[in-house]
Amino acid sequence: MATPVYKAPRGLRDVLPEQMGAWRWLESTAHELARRFGYREIRPPLLEETELFARSVGEVTDIVEKEMFTVRKAEHSFTLRPEGTAGTVRAYLEAGYAKTAPFQKLFYLGPMFRYEKPQKGRERQFTQFGIECIGSLDPRLDAEAVLLAVSFFRELGLGGLEVRLNSMGDGADRDAFREAVRAHVEPNLARYSEESQRRFERNVLRILDSKDPRDIELNQGAPRLVDHLGDENRAHFDRVLALLDEAGVDAVVDPTIVRGLDYYTRTVFEVHCPSIGARSALCGGGRYDHLVEELGGPDLGAVGFAIGFTATLAALGDAGLLEGRDEAPADCFVASADDATHDAAFAVACELRAAGVSAVFDQEARRLKGQLKLASKAGHPLVAVVGSAELADGTVQLKDMSSKEQETVPRAELVGRARARLAATGVSAADGSSSAGA
Repeated sequence: MATPVYKAPRGLRDVLPEQMGAWRWLESTAHELARRFGYREIRPPLLEETELFARSVGEVTDIVEKEMFTVRKAEHSFTLRPEGTAGTVRAYLEAGYAKTAPFQKLFYLGPMFRYEKPQKGRERQFTQFGIECIGSLDPRLDAEAVLLAVSFFRELGLGGLEVRLNSMGDGADRDAFREAVRAHVEPNLARYSEESQRRFERNVLRILDSKDPRDIELNQGAPRLVDHLGDENRAHFDRVLALLDEAGVDAVVDPTIVRGLDYYTRTVFEVHCPSIGARSALCGGGRYDHLVEELGGPDLGAVGFAIGFTATLAALGDAGLLEGRDEAPADCFVASADDATHDAAFAVACELRAAGVSAVFDQEARRLKGQLKLASKAGHPLVAVVGSAELADGTVQLKDMSSKEQETVPRAELVGRARARLAATGVSAADGSSSAGA
């Protein structure tokens, strides 16, 4: 019987060591920008009660109806999180923030799960960087969210972006828009897809979010929510646009943006990179001013976004911005000049690591020439050579691979000399930028 060949499930993939440099680049950029804008990190669990997503995201949405990974145990139903907002708001309420410190700026970074068709920029397990600013209706926070998202891509060097905004309105505006959409759809309802016909009664606005070609054509000329905004919601939206203009963000009003989640109110936005094709959205977000109340808390304003790493990496790759983003090699390769010094090389590597200098050694008993060739190919900044003569007199030969300079160093001084050499070449052994291993 042939041994089975196992592969990652469709839509899921391994992030291999040679790809980790790019991922850490995105992660560190996200952490730094979140800190710069005053956001604190939160880590909700990957699994939540299914009802949380049905209640917040909306029962008549593609996510809840088609895309959730759900596990049922007896009378309990749990779902791998398809998005980060619902779990963050649940955690906010459970932690008591609504009473003790209602205004919170939170961010998360981690995997989400949706059962959708895998394609470029879309996977069934995907990582998101998201922010949630809870406790205020201030339009400056809407503008700040957009600016933070744009700043993320700018920090990565990504250009050619499009920032698209719309307003979902609120209250009476939303009700008036809903009736206008109903009046537009009803005369041709039989021509719409079965899914949209079903949504007509349950949530007619979801028809505008349909991806069915028939529905897209029939939706041409549908009412625009921005045309139904009252004075208060219009003033809020205009203020957001003005603030973004003052901040140097060229945002375009796009009435077709309705977002696929039910909790959105007022400002909604997306950041697109047209160069990656039809699925060009890298970021989506907006206001959700009643979600906290919907999940059992007070009625508080909130705004946030989520940036997908899969699509971002695709855009960076297309732009040639991932070159040279490999994981940094260990700071020092410890070579043994002969068979008698293998254990000594191991000991030197341990001493360097204990002092915060990452180090690796040869484990295949190569000749010294082969070890030096390996160290050069891997890009290690330093090579420490231990031979029988060095072992006898307590020294190590330390070679700088960039300058080709080599010096005899007392073993007790090796750590200090290695640090000095690394600093001279722009590598810091203490900042976590290099990797260690054996």
